[in-house]
Amino acid sequence: MRDRRLLFAFAFAAALGGGIEAAADEGMWVFDNLPLETLKKKYGFEPDDAWISRLRSSAVRFNNGGSGSFISADGLIMTNHHVGADTLAKISNEKKDYYQEGFLARTLAEEVRAPDLELNVLVSIQDVTDRVNAAVKEGMDDAAAGAAKRAAMAEIEKAATDKTGHRSDVVTLYQGGKYSLYQYKKYTDVRLVMAPEFDVAFFGGDPDNFEYPRYDLDMCFFRAYENDKPAKVEHYLKWSPAGSNEGDLVFVAGHPGRTSRMFTLAHLHYLRDVNFPMVLEVLFDREKFLLDYSKRGEEHARQAKEDLFGYQNSRKARVGGLEGLKNDDFMKRKAHAESDLRARIDSDPKKKELFAAAWGKIADAEKAAASIIHPNAFLERGLAFDSKLFEIARTLVRIAEEKPKPNAVRLREYNDARLESLKFALFSEAPIYPEFEKAKLAHSLEYWRKHAGPNDPIVERVLRERSPEEVAKSLVDGSKLADVAIRKKLYEGGKDAILACDDPMIKLALAIDADARAVRKIREDKVEGVETAQYALIAKALFEELKESIYPDATFTLRLAFGTVKGYEQNDKFIPPYTTMGGAFEHAASHGDKPPYRLPPSWIKAKEEKAFRLDTPLNFVSTADIIGGNSGSPVVNRNNEVVGLIFDGNIHSLVLDFGYEDKLARAVSVDSRAILESLKSIYKADSLAREIAEGRRP
Repeated sequence: MRDRRLLFAFAFAAALGGGIEAAADEGMWVFDNLPLETLKKKYGFEPDDAWISRLRSSAVRFNNGGSGSFISADGLIMTNHHVGADTLAKISNEKKDYYQEGFLARTLAEEVRAPDLELNVLVSIQDVTDRVNAAVKEGMDDAAAGAAKRAAMAEIEKAATDKTGHRSDVVTLYQGGKYSLYQYKKYTDVRLVMAPEFDVAFFGGDPDNFEYPRYDLDMCFFRAYENDKPAKVEHYLKWSPAGSNEGDLVFVAGHPGRTSRMFTLAHLHYLRDVNFPMVLEVLFDREKFLLDYSKRGEEHARQAKEDLFGYQNSRKARVGGLEGLKNDDFMKRKAHAESDLRARIDSDPKKKELFAAAWGKIADAEKAAASIIHPNAFLERGLAFDSKLFEIARTLVRIAEEKPKPNAVRLREYNDARLESLKFALFSEAPIYPEFEKAKLAHSLEYWRKHAGPNDPIVERVLRERSPEEVAKSLVDGSKLADVAIRKKLYEGGKDAILACDDPMIKLALAIDADARAVRKIREDKVEGVETAQYALIAKALFEELKESIYPDATFTLRLAFGTVKGYEQNDKFIPPYTTMGGAFEHAASHGDKPPYRLPPSWIKAKEEKAFRLDTPLNFVSTADIIGGNSGSPVVNRNNEVVGLIFDGNIHSLVLDFGYEDKLARAVSVDSRAILESLKSIYKADSLAREIAEGRRP
């Protein structure tokens, strides 16, 4: 039995892109199924329940797609500058650009409330697989089964939220092999405490993004409030002033977004040949548009900056991911592992009857996905209508349509368990810039017309023989949805108020809603429903051999990863694991001290005054298994002390979406020593530095 399990473990590790020798440090593990035996055998480390509970309860999820952690009893939260950038942009204006210049609140009264930032802290995990699967009745096809499961998930979420008041999400794990109810405590009064200047937070800019060595102080601090006072939290992470050493075992607790490691070969072919090329075309197009818009003036550049960073970051990540999918060795390993698993199933008549058809059905689902990729992107995902005002209009239109329906049959994002978070975002006071809105919308309409064709009936219905510029101007100038009071009135008025509304953005959202829903229904029935059902079968086949000694793909839920602080060989050159604060000045000088390699005046002044040690470690790399969404995750040592802050991966880590490897792939972190040193010596943030060091406000 042991030999057979080992063979299956090897096949699964190979299917994930790694090998059995790499599997020990591999994994984004859910907190109710941690690899405790692996840690004990390889590292001689046995985290107890208290250790696990503290780390789990200290981890924070940002609703904008990042991670963070409590680092004081008074609600202080650490994350990345680029995770906080959305808030920094929203509280800035033409007179004060906190995104660029940085921010420091020296007192509680100076801390600035984020307009629409929601934070989630995991409270509990409950297996609800049997309850979800019980909704599927004999004879249902995959589409009907998918709808039944979605209805069951909505009811489970509603019951949990009604009972506890917590945010409740039923999470699909193992691509449908398991369902877990995650409940979160929410914080919606979140205030900015400190952020450094953009020039040092994103030092090296796009050229150095996903590269190493790095020299970035990519940090940001917020504080959670309750009842208008700093939140009192039981669990927070203590600080390690000593940091880490090469070879140390480290842990990362964060919220990785999405991985595709369980995907079949046909599914990866769809990503490689259809999805990624389309997404990259869009990313390159939007990046060029935003660069051109930024050239119109400083204020234009400020308004576009956060969007531009997002598109550039996504573009570089997708390019790296696509290169991984085009790697012959990787795809051959994937094909071999899949062929081996299918051969094992075919050799057992009972398993063949249960599982063998899954791969073919997933292949058919990916063909269906390819056939609707453009209308789904343009209409349902809103690619044709790049405007915050349109997003608001669509949300109002769909809430009005969905809210009167029974909870179980609504579109999933509008069920009762999600409404409060949805309303919180909908009524955000974040600024909306009309000129930027018009430019974005005109550009996206033109892009849509070019790809769908000017004779496309929906394009004709929207443009009505007008240019995209004319349409965008009419829509933005005529809309009143920038006024939060009007949004609230439309929300409260329901469907009657929406149908009677003469706002042109509302009318646009209504005009294309049926078409968007139609393509969404096709995707839910012919793609997502099939994938969920068939991947559940593949997962079941694996579970029968491995039980739960395998980890699920990432789902933007809390995970634990681990590894060691370790450099790597690249092009016959050893890349040491650490960089230093002094090295940042050398890196700047080697590029002529010109953007994006220009350090801010605060750093130059502190260096001239010899305020800090130049050999203070600034960034370091480890073998921890991370991807996008882990940004802002704390890195802790065996004592559960913060030694670093995840902010990136190197270029080799971009393949981790599809499979783990640790020869070259590395997670990149800000060192705890540089964080504390910069606060004390460069920013003179003595109170904040003391709070971090002591675990409570001085």
